[in-house]
Amino acid sequence: MGEEKFLVTGAMGCIGAWVVRNLLRDGVEAIIFDQSDNDQRLKLLLNKRALAKVQYIQGSITNLDDIKKALHQSGATHVIHLAALQFPFCNADPGLGAQVNVVGTANVFEAIRSAGNQIGGMSYASSIAAYGPDHLYPQKPLQEDVPLHPDTFYGTYKQTNENTARVFWKEWKVGSVGLRPATIYGVARDQGLTAGLSKATLAAAVEQPFHISFGGPTAFQYVDDTARIFIDAARAAWKGAIVCNMHNIVTDVREFVETLQGLAPNAQITYEKNSKLPFPVDFDCKNLRRIIPTVPLTPLTEAVGKTLDLFRKLASEGRVNSEQLE
Repeated sequence: MGEEKFLVTGAMGCIGAWVVRNLLRDGVEAIIFDQSDNDQRLKLLLNKRALAKVQYIQGSITNLDDIKKALHQSGATHVIHLAALQFPFCNADPGLGAQVNVVGTANVFEAIRSAGNQIGGMSYASSIAAYGPDHLYPQKPLQEDVPLHPDTFYGTYKQTNENTARVFWKEWKVGSVGLRPATIYGVARDQGLTAGLSKATLAAAVEQPFHISFGGPTAFQYVDDTARIFIDAARAAWKGAIVCNMHNIVTDVREFVETLQGLAPNAQITYEKNSKLPFPVDFDCKNLRRIIPTVPLTPLTEAVGKTLDLFRKLASEGRVNSEQLE
């Protein structure tokens, strides 16, 4: 197919910003398609020279024509679809959540279908929220093909998107890789139910106290690893509609806090010991290993250290501060 060009929906978000960072480091052209023009997360990860290399197309995934025009205008060869409203916003406005997360995703698939052979591969974000409560899954590790029982609007929309992907393959052979992230942490992770881990690391960097609103076991995923998986999954050009659990490190919030305090002895971090996240935590990743020969997995101490170092650098430059802990 010639030179790669990646169109990234929702690139103003955390994972999207890291995807753009990795693409530029690979020397690959990155095209941002986003309704927002707020590039604050990108500015945390990219300098002015790198930002100037990024093509930006403003538009909404709820408008099919916007996406079709973006694919045509950009000449994209791959698509990474990340644009979505997160858990709290779906609860606050279920209709808008469905419009963005469900209709928007169907529009992205339809635009790829309409583009014919232009798009060589795509990946999209599903979520572990598509599974439902942990107590429904006594058998661990959790397989990709077990029945899904989401009990949130967000999880329901993600399950629908996985079905949408299957039908687009069945009817029109639009191949895709759906990825189910869990507890993402790293610089620029400032929204969502599990953002407390990243905020705690920022708090440690600026030597401020912080309380994480949950505890217990969870599946930790370093955002840089996650971004690279999305890129590699799109490059796989999968012939089918596969859904993959994300590679992760299963441990306890206590261990995360202890690791952080070991790297930042002055950190004043606490967590809610009796408030466990309502998601499964132990996942089999055999589907992911089928499509990506070497799956990135940075050890917890190394990943927390990299995140802490970057937050310290940003704080010294006045680009992050304690106000972002609110």
